[in-house]
Parts: sequence; structure tokens; C-alpha cells
Amino acid sequence: MRSSRDKDHPLLILGAGAAGLLAAIFAAGAAGRGRRVVLLERTPDGGRKILVSGGGRCNILPSYVDPGRFVTDSSPNTLRKILTSWPLEEQRRFFEDEAGIPLALEPETGKLFPASNSAREVRDKLMTLARRRGAEIRFNAWVVDLASSNGSWTVRLENGEAISASAVIVATGGLSLPGTGSDGSGFGIVRRLGHTIHETYPALTPLTLDPPRYASLAGISRTVTLRAPGPKKPFTTHGGFLFTHRGYSGPAVLDISHRAVRLRQPIRVQWTELDAGAWDRLLRETPGTAFGLLRRHLPDRLAEALLQDAGVEGGRGLAQLRREERQRLVEALADHLLPWTGDEGYRKAEVTGGGVALSEIDPRTMESRLHPGLFLCGEILDAFGPIGGYNFLWAWATGRAAGLRALTSEQPGT
Repeated sequence: MRSSRDKDHPLLILGAGAAGLLAAIFAAGAAGRGRRVVLLERTPDGGRKILVSGGGRCNILPSYVDPGRFVTDSSPNTLRKILTSWPLEEQRRFFEDEAGIPLALEPETGKLFPASNSAREVRDKLMTLARRRGAEIRFNAWVVDLASSNGSWTVRLENGEAISASAVIVATGGLSLPGTGSDGSGFGIVRRLGHTIHETYPALTPLTLDPPRYASLAGISRTVTLRAPGPKKPFTTHGGFLFTHRGYSGPAVLDISHRAVRLRQPIRVQWTELDAGAWDRLLRETPGTAFGLLRRHLPDRLAEALLQDAGVEGGRGLAQLRREERQRLVEALADHLLPWTGDEGYRKAEVTGGGVALSEIDPRTMESRLHPGLFLCGEILDAFGPIGGYNFLWAWATGRAAGLRALTSEQPGT
């Protein structure tokens, strides 16, 4: 005998970030008469990662999706099932037609932003939609523990309050950008309930170099190709690269940073569209000096730094370069070993790597396989994607799936 979840208690959603807001919107939309959906948020306002994303513009979605670009220690097949449960075009229609947020494509990056370029509009309209559908939102409600008994749940707050719930959706985020309210407390809560947490680490975070060898290049940006070793083929990313006073940032650096943070792998840079063969031909066939050639393709300061790294005087005539000098210069230009000593950690990481093992949730519903009535979504799960709206797409898809099923899923009757 099976019965619907207890209608006398609300569905509680923990965390009013991207995943939690979508869970509230879809749960409230699916709730029957008299069913309460309550969103508990520890900060005074919620959605803070939405507000700071995309430089305050909020890159809502990518314009295309490649599940192979996601990183997980869980099953890639399970990740793909989750990711494709809400197709990209359907997500776009939701934001434009239901949330009232027109989207605009940024052609040079393939990212979709709100036409207003306002992250605040995104956060505020999602909050408004959740409330309009009937969800209640409580701010300054800091959840510290969660327990189940006889098919129902008890959520305990820092102030000592205990709230009974028919089901719980955990959307507490990860450890990244702690200033937005993420402290990783959700990991402790679900670990105490028996869930496996794959090792967490900062992902999509800037890299550092100490001492800062290239501090004089701070502010120089390039479009580059970065590579790190892989078991079958190198991990490669192409995009923006920025020298900072402490090291390196930009989309390409953030996308490859997990290979440095977690695996301590070397990273190599191709500074222009020219590969090693093309540079070798130019160095052999072009008249003039080494610096004269490099400055046609690179900013002067970067050209000077790479010449110094290669041990080649910029004023040397290209025709006078010895073979080993030319080889060192080709390597510096097309396969440069990027020196780094550390990273900016969770303080500047855009997402958290690792998290709850995907094998322990139902990929259709986000329900825990260990505890009926417990749903997990967003950054707490073991998956993250590259820069460009991928991680919002993950949050939207998992939040929606949890919200749709948290009140309608059934559990054993008592």
C-alpha cells in the first residue's frame, strides 16, 4: 500500500539560489489545493550568486550544450540523463515566456544574457514568479540539521526552531564564493544522513604565481588555447586569458583550473592562432628582428616577456638565430609552460567541484535513493560545467526536476 506525502506539512526547500528558486517555482506550480511550499534562505535577500554572476549581467544559459564538457567523479551517463531532462530550448522558453526575462545572444561568446543585462532582474523576477505561484519565502532562516522519522522530516534552524515537512529539497549550494552565503553546510547535513560526498575542491577559480613573475603584464588579455595532460587526449580549452597582479584569470584559465587545483597538472599555452609549425616557418622566412615579428602578433610587453623566457634577445635578426634558439622561441609562443604555484580557492571560485554522488539520486526526480522524501539539486551534486551558463543550466534543470516531483512522488504508507 502506498500513499501520497503528508498534506498537513509543507514542502521545505533549503536555499534560495538558482536551483532552489526553480524548485520553488515548479513545486508551487504543481502543488494541489492547500499544499504549502516554503523556501528557507539563510541570507536577508537570497539569490546572491545570481546577482554577482557574469559581472552583474547573469549569463543565464549557453546557446548550445555539450554534456561532455561537464566534470564529475560520478557516472557521465547519469549526468547526461539529468542534463538533458529539460532541453535547452525549453529552458529558454521558460525564462522568456513564464519568467518574463527576454534573452539576448552575445555572438562572440555564445552566451545568453537577459536583454536588460541585469542580474538583479533575473533574481527578482524568479523570486516574484515563485511567490506568484504560491511559494512562501523566509529569509534569515539558517538550517543547521535535518532528520527523518516515520516518513516525515524535521528541519532545525539555528534559532532552535523545528519545522515539520512532508518532503525536503536541499539546494544549499557548495563552498564557492562564501560571501554570497555558501558555506558548504549542506554537505555536512547530507553526509550525516549517509550520503557519499565525493571530494570537494574549488573549480573555475583563478590561478596564482608566487613570486608574481608576470605582474608587469597585469591587465593584458588574450584569446588563447590552454592544454593539460589527459589519460586519452589532452584537456583543451580556448578562450579569454587575463594576466593579473597575482597570476592569471579569464574564461580559459577558469575552465582548466580544476586540472591544476586537483591534479596539479602542468598547463601549456598557445598564445595565438598560430601553431608550432606556423611559427617555425615565420621565424625562418620572415626578415627583420625577433621582437619586430612578435609584436605584430602580440602586445609589446608580452612579446618582450616571451623573448626573455626563451632566452632570445629581441634585437637579434631572425636570420641569425641558431636552431636551438628558434626552437625555444617556438615553444614559448605555441607550447609555453605556464608557471603557477597556487589558486584563489573558494574565495573566487565560481563553482564547487565534487559533491553528492550522482549514483545516490534518481536522475529523473532528484530524489535520494537512501531517503524517500529527500531531494538534492544544484551545486551540492557532483557535477560542474565550464564558463558560459553551463552551471546555471545545471541548477535550473535539477531544481525544476526536484520541484516537479517533491510533492507528487509517493512513499510507503504507514
